[in-house]
Amino acid sequence: MNWKYEAIEKLRDYEAKKLALSTLPEEIRRLELDAQRIRSATGDGTPVKGGGSTREDILLSNIVHREELERSLEMARKWVALVDAGLEILSEEDRLVLLRFYMHPERGNVERLCGELGLEKSAVYDRREKALRRFTLALYGGSEI
Repeated sequence: MNWKYEAIEKLRDYEAKKLALSTLPEEIRRLELDAQRIRSATGDGTPVKGGGSTREDILLSNIVHREELERSLEMARKWVALVDAGLEILSEEDRLVLLRFYMHPERGNVERLCGELGLEKSAVYDRREKALRRFTLALYGGSEI
């Protein structure tokens, strides 16, 4: 497995996963409120061919959807905590380099880093490789394929 590639993908997805930590609870809460509005199924109707009522189906779908979102939220929490731990061991300079290259890539970031760090282009690329190696080691214990 190419651990560096995996680490780069984690850096690229970090902001979206971190945002999910705030959006997922809101969506779960919205579904909870929606479930409260679903009227209970009437007990005097006979289901057609063993099926449930439309209301039951809507309520069950809501419950399943919330459970899936709760699992996604837990996975996102663990995922963000893992990346945070990897970023935490890096120096401010290493975090800045990874931020500019992978987390918020923009045209001109290399030149920007040259000015901010007082380095030549080749040295900035060397810093990127060293920072990525440290981050990969922190996450996976190795950086080789």
